[in-house]
Amino acid sequence: MIAVKNQTETGLIPMITYHDLRQNEDLKTYIRHADASLAAQGFTEHSFAHVGHVADTAASILRALHYPVRTVELAQIAAYLHDIGNLINRVDHSQSGAIMAFRLLDKLGMPAEELAVVVTAIGNHDEGTGVPVDPVAAALILADKSDVRRSRVRNQDPATFDIHDRVNYSVENTAMSIDTAQKTITLRLTINQEYSTIMDYFEIFLNRMILCRKAADRLGLRFQLRINNQSLL
Repeated sequence: MIAVKNQTETGLIPMITYHDLRQNEDLKTYIRHADASLAAQGFTEHSFAHVGHVADTAASILRALHYPVRTVELAQIAAYLHDIGNLINRVDHSQSGAIMAFRLLDKLGMPAEELAVVVTAIGNHDEGTGVPVDPVAAALILADKSDVRRSRVRNQDPATFDIHDRVNYSVENTAMSIDTAQKTITLRLTINQEYSTIMDYFEIFLNRMILCRKAADRLGLRFQLRINNQSLL
């Protein structure tokens, strides 16, 4: 059921909440199948743990910067849906996911102004083609690209890890923080170099970190990366 909270001269406008979408069984099915498709291809976890983590992080970023409550919720909605394009194909999944999200949210009655924000963020979250064109897109980028952690690795045999498995498995702790006085956003990682070197991290994630720097700039912040207490960006 969609909560109705807005009213205009033409009548009631349905306000779709993040809670509503998390209870939607159709969306749960799409997220599960998209993750299953990635699992079949050997990718790390992209299911409810990932999208929930990204939603929480994106919301925390915008709250810390005092964005309106509804803007924060739109970032959560975009985060929850940002990877459904993997249901179609990993290639260009941000664009196909944006199109899917448009149809799904339009069908649920999301107003055009909000729908535009969510679809723009989803369509711009991938490092290959994404641009942090607005605060919601920027928050989604930072939240998504910072989700590097051991629990995302499906393969439990270190002897057969590829570089993505090694890098994610090596990350023992991840934390993102904002210093509003210094206008910085810092991603802190603790990497166990028994499994992966810091150079391995940059080999596969350099483009992501560059996009994070651009996203931080969109929010009026400076992006910093600290790995094992060393400042690297």
